[in-house]
This record gives sequence, C-alpha cells and structure tokens, in this order.
Amino acid sequence: MQQEWAVVGGGLLGMTLALRLRQAGNDVSLFEAAPELGGLASAWKIGDIEWDRHYHVTLLSDSYTRDLLREIGLEDQMVWKQTRTGFYSDGRHHSMSSSLDFLLFPPLGLAGKARLALTILHASRIPDYRELENTLVEDWLVKWSGRSTFEKIWKPLLRAKLGDGYQRTSAAFIWATIARLYAARRSGMKREMFGYLPGGYGRTLAALERRLGEAGVRIRVGMPARQIEAADAGLRVSFDGAVERFDRVVCTMPSPVAAKAAGLGAHRKLDYQGIVCASALLKRPLSPFYVTNITDAWVPFTGVIDMSALVDPAEFHGHGLVYLPKYVPPDDPLFEQSDSEIEASFLGAIERMYPEFRRSDVQAFRVSRVRHVFPVPVLGYSKLVPPVKTEVPGLYCVNSSHIVNGTLNVNQTLELAAGAARQLLAGRNSRQEVAA
Repeated sequence: MQQEWAVVGGGLLGMTLALRLRQAGNDVSLFEAAPELGGLASAWKIGDIEWDRHYHVTLLSDSYTRDLLREIGLEDQMVWKQTRTGFYSDGRHHSMSSSLDFLLFPPLGLAGKARLALTILHASRIPDYRELENTLVEDWLVKWSGRSTFEKIWKPLLRAKLGDGYQRTSAAFIWATIARLYAARRSGMKREMFGYLPGGYGRTLAALERRLGEAGVRIRVGMPARQIEAADAGLRVSFDGAVERFDRVVCTMPSPVAAKAAGLGAHRKLDYQGIVCASALLKRPLSPFYVTNITDAWVPFTGVIDMSALVDPAEFHGHGLVYLPKYVPPDDPLFEQSDSEIEASFLGAIERMYPEFRRSDVQAFRVSRVRHVFPVPVLGYSKLVPPVKTEVPGLYCVNSSHIVNGTLNVNQTLELAAGAARQLLAGRNSRQEVAA
C-alpha cells in the first residue's frame, strides 16, 4: 500500500533513503534545514573554486559508493591515484608511503616497527569486532605495539578522527579502520587506490538530487524540523511557520538533534563528537603528502590533508587546497572562536611546520563547524545503539549512531542507507539489520 513518507535530514543518508522509499512506490518528501542538500558532503565556494566543505576520498574497495555513482551515471568518470602519507614528528616531516619508508621511519626503532606490523596483521585476522568492543583502544594498542609506537603512530591517527575522545573509545574502532584500509589487499590488490570525482562531491549531490526529482521526490530545503510528534493515525512535523502530516517519518538528524525534536530518550545517551575544519586555498600545493599525521601536541589541528596531492591541480586553477581538521566535543571552546582567531592560530602552526610557507600564499580561508558528527564508539557501544524503530509509532531514526562496526565515511553511510532501506520497507525492528 502506498504511504506518505517524510525523510527529515537531507545529507547523503537522507537523500539515498528518500530515493529507495520512492523507488518502492511511496510518496516521499525530503526536508533539509540547510539551504542545500548534502550535509557533511556538501560543497562550498572558497576563493574562486567550488569544492567539498570537508575532505572526502573514495577507496577502490568502497563498493557502496561506486554502486551509487554507477546508478547516477558518474562512476566511469572517477579518477584513481596512489597517494603518499606523511608524519610530522618532533618537528620533522617523514614519509610513510612505502615498505622502504616504513623500514627507514626514524621515529620508530626496529622492534617498534616489527610490533606495529604484527598489530596490523593481528587486527586484520580478527573476524568479529565484538571481540574488541570491551577493551579500550589505547590499552589494546599499547599491549600489541608498545607505548612508544602508540605515541608515535597510533595516537595521532586516533586523534585525527576522534580528538581526545579516543581515550573513551573501544578497540573495535581501530579494527574497523584497518578493515577498510586493507579491504583491497584482502581482495588481491597490492595497494589501495584513492579516487575522486572531478568537480568534487558537489557533482555527486547534484546528480543525485536530479535523480530524486525525476523519481518524484518532493524536496524542501531551508526547512529545519522543530518537532516531530504522533498525530491521529500518523505523524505531525512542525517547521518554522509550517506543519505537515505524514504516515511515516524517517529522521536522519544527529541523535542530540533528533532527541530534542522528537523526545527520543535512547538518543540522549550517546556522546557525540564534533569537528572544526578549516579550508585554505593557497597559491601552490603545500605538501607532497595527501595526509600528514601529526604527533606533536603543540599543533592546534590534528592533521594536514592536501587535496592537491590527490586531485589534478587544474581542478583548483593551479592552486593548492588544504584541510586542517580538529575533532572536538560539541561544547569545546573552539566552536566559539571567530574565523579570524582560528585562521591566526592554524596558519601560525603551518608557518612553523612548513618554513617555505608564507601568509601571502593564502588566497582564501574558510571554517566549517559541525557540533554533532558521530558518536564516540565507547566500550560496549553496540549495546547502546538505539533501535531504528522509535517509541513514537511510525517514527524511525537512522543516523551515524547506527554505524556500529565501522568508521564514519561516505561508503559506510551508503552501506547504512542500504540496510536501513531494507528494514524500513520490510517493517522490521532489528538493530543489527542496519548496523554497518
């Protein structure tokens, strides 16, 4: 029977769910609070280019991302490259891009390198993340790799994604990270390839939005949902100055926002992580490394991502595009700092790290702030995951909290969407049905 569905939250997860619900024959309306669709994957203008607001990369083994790109006619336009990885440790840059780099890596001794390799091999052979879910990631990594290797290698990698939240994170997180990065190796490839779509994720979102429109999905942007509540035989969604009724509602907003709008108690218990991510458009590329992991604690951001090391310079009109992320809790004072304060602090650190850099190289600088990105995967996290079917009849909630044994990225989001769509259309209520 055809039903009227509302999908609240127009990021990639909400867009994909709206498409699947519509393809199943339902009437679907998609609502997004921002002026445009895309959420964390959205694009913006920096200087004279338009590119992703946050850094993203596609791996050759990211099958869900590639399937969606194929569906919307873009997969054959992907560009694939091998990139280099660096570490900034004790005031010096080091490459960690090959087996030789690994053997020559100065911050680790021979024993440390052997234990690091053993840790990765051991993690790659663990079949079930639940074996690690009740052990702190720091304790597990120190046990297998040693304290020195943890401080020089693992800690900066954890802080780059979790900030200081790594201290409460289970070892299942590092298992998921290794599983994604080594998926290609398990399938027979010697090295993972990194890919991007010319034009960035803005092209993906535009093509997906066109597909939604062609399918008959009603799209409304600039419509923040203030309240979702039961009404008669369905649900009532209240926006600023408007109220609409639906048979079913799927909320893809972050748990703290969803809990406030719909009174979802289970979602109040989750401890979310946010991000402050600066983008700098430079006269020229900054680094030969796509990612530079940082071990020195004085640096105010947790990594340097130079998209120019991956993307054809022509995409940036010959400029360099650098992301400087800092993952922090939603109440961190960094959210209250002005753009100019963050620019002064972050660029001051870049000057110390890269002596050839000059402030005059900066063509544009912008700061993105998102208070709720994903929950910290604490000990026993899978038991904290709220059911997709909420206590409000007809209301479902699907968001990054349901990524149980993975890390938040585009491919994991699309895998979550695939599982959630199956569950919504089948009317089931199993946590693990959508847990990715």
